[in-house]
Amino acid sequence: MSKAVERLVVLGTAGVFVAGTALGLNLAFSKPDPVAAEPTCEIKKIAKGEVLSSNLVMVHVYNASQRAGVANRVKINLERRGFLGGVAQNNPGQLKPKNVMVLSQDPADPRARLVARQFKGKVERVQADFETEDGISVLIGPDYQGLKKAGTKLKASQDVTVCVPTITLP
Repeated sequence: MSKAVERLVVLGTAGVFVAGTALGLNLAFSKPDPVAAEPTCEIKKIAKGEVLSSNLVMVHVYNASQRAGVANRVKINLERRGFLGGVAQNNPGQLKPKNVMVLSQDPADPRARLVARQFKGKVERVQADFETEDGISVLIGPDYQGLKKAGTKLKASQDVTVCVPTITLP
């Protein structure tokens, strides 16, 4: 092989190496393309007189008792009845229920009524004293009496809008 050909091979290899390194560094430090935000839920409207079922109601359960794990157990039991499971954590507010409190801005909300009828004993319906998630929030107190056999559907006494979570499959 002649010296001219050897020089061309070496220069060509060096050029490819330099160009590849520059491209790699450019890609490594570039910002990703923006991704369009996808909706996290589908808005459904239930008109007055239509059936509201548990699979349209997101329930968040907060433990206001001294017993560990109560909120999670209640949330799991409500999920078994078809409710959509939200958060399960300790009470972030100051409200102290004896048995159960259903937190809702509107005590006549059909979602709050459907959730409240699931519990044994006295169930209070009040406004929350902390920032709540979308859906219905429940506080479980130290005298929690458990769930009773109750229906998981009711006729809506007023129009209600629910946010049903969407799952995007790849």
